[in-house]
Amino acid sequence: MHLTVEEALSIYPLSEARLIAGSKGKHRIVKSINVMDAPDISDWIKEGEMLLTTAYLIKDSPDEASALLQTLNRRGSAGLGIKLGRFWDAVPQPLIAEAEELNFPLIELPFQFTFSDQMNGLFRAELSRSTSVLQRMMEKQRELMRFALRSARSRPLLESVAEVIGYPLAVISTRGTLLFNSSGYSGEELLEGWPWQQRSQRVRLGGGTAYRMPLLQAGKCLGYLQYCDIDPLLLSVEESLFVQGAELIAYHIHAGLEDYYEQAGHREFSGLLRRYLNDDLRYTELAQAALRLNIPLLEAPYQLVLTDVGAAGEARQGELLRLKEEYSAHPGLNGLEAIHFLMDEGLLSLYPAASCSPGEFRDMINECFAGLNFNKGYYPRAAVSNVKGKPEGLKEAFAEVKECMGMARHWGAHGHVVHYRQVELELLLNRIPAEAMERYCSGSLRGLLGREPEYVKEMLHTLEVYLENDGHVNETAKKLYIHRNTATYRIEKLSELLDVDFKKINDLMKLKLVFLFRSMLERE
Repeated sequence: MHLTVEEALSIYPLSEARLIAGSKGKHRIVKSINVMDAPDISDWIKEGEMLLTTAYLIKDSPDEASALLQTLNRRGSAGLGIKLGRFWDAVPQPLIAEAEELNFPLIELPFQFTFSDQMNGLFRAELSRSTSVLQRMMEKQRELMRFALRSARSRPLLESVAEVIGYPLAVISTRGTLLFNSSGYSGEELLEGWPWQQRSQRVRLGGGTAYRMPLLQAGKCLGYLQYCDIDPLLLSVEESLFVQGAELIAYHIHAGLEDYYEQAGHREFSGLLRRYLNDDLRYTELAQAALRLNIPLLEAPYQLVLTDVGAAGEARQGELLRLKEEYSAHPGLNGLEAIHFLMDEGLLSLYPAASCSPGEFRDMINECFAGLNFNKGYYPRAAVSNVKGKPEGLKEAFAEVKECMGMARHWGAHGHVVHYRQVELELLLNRIPAEAMERYCSGSLRGLLGREPEYVKEMLHTLEVYLENDGHVNETAKKLYIHRNTATYRIEKLSELLDVDFKKINDLMKLKLVFLFRSMLERE
């Protein structure tokens, strides 16, 4: 039984009774009913138990009556009902005053009804209430199941779960970031006591009660779900409904079927952006949505980042979501207010053109990679597009990161974060047949390649370092650990052997192509 004293007094025949003291305690929970038939009954009273008596054992002793009241209050009793007409015609005024001071419900029971009448009335009402709750819970469980099996959903999952279960909810990431909140509580209130233990429990929230539980999938904690403003008299069947809702949310987060690491407007725009890049939406519709959702990302210079890992299936989805959360938590990237969403190609991120240099931007992404523990034989890669100034360049940027990612996977060059600018020329030259590249290299280096192998190797290395340092002899000598005069002699000798003038841009560019072709041929 889980009724308040106030609710119990509304149920016939207890509704014929009268609350004569302790009205401020009328919200005490009645968990059970007992009848006073032994002198030491107060020693057996349990928390939440309401005691009914004829006052026989206390009729001649005001002190014993007061002591009983004190003990019942101390043990958390729900209240005391006294049946008048047999031993007392009226409840003594000092006892009423004491109950009022303790805020302990003191009830005057009607003479014409037996204790069993009153108890049966409460039990029937509780049975009816429990049956009604059970039927409601079963219907909600069916609705959750129907929603989970629906192939095409018109509404976001979290809003729908909150509506079906009937309580507002909040979702918190494993880093303590508030990801979703349909309650009226602030982030500070919802995160009180962070970090939390990975167990389900009722907690105090503001002036009410909440039910908090970890979102677990495949043995991993994906975050926490908190149902807010729940009924303090929550039944176990309702807790099972909470578990079902949490399992549904955890599954969709783990499988990557829903995006919860963005604001609601970003989630909606992400879905539209995904459709646009898959040629399932016109650009005019995307632009209208951006205007409606107040997302200005495409109105200013922007760039795309594509991230992927070597894992497959659910493991890949889980790792990409970890990266998404890491991007959102990085102090340098977080302020850029990017939009992240999952596609078949990987995690796609739309960033405004950063105020930092491309190198600094790559470093921040590498820091995110380093912040996660990838110990399963694979490591993430990211491809960064060129900055685009017009919204129509979105598909071009998408093509760039896909092409760039393909090259990075195939050649394994340029580190874990590759900017399209780094490989743009290589991607263009990659269309040249390998035979043509080999002929070009042989023809350009003909005057040198006929010498002894060790000499050729040393001179080619000198030439490569010289070109990498933009023709600066001093830098070349430092990199090669040789004297400046030695470096000057070698460069002059190379000019003679290859018949080139290092002061001419065309000659420098031809030799630069030689080393680019050689690198591409070696990778092949």
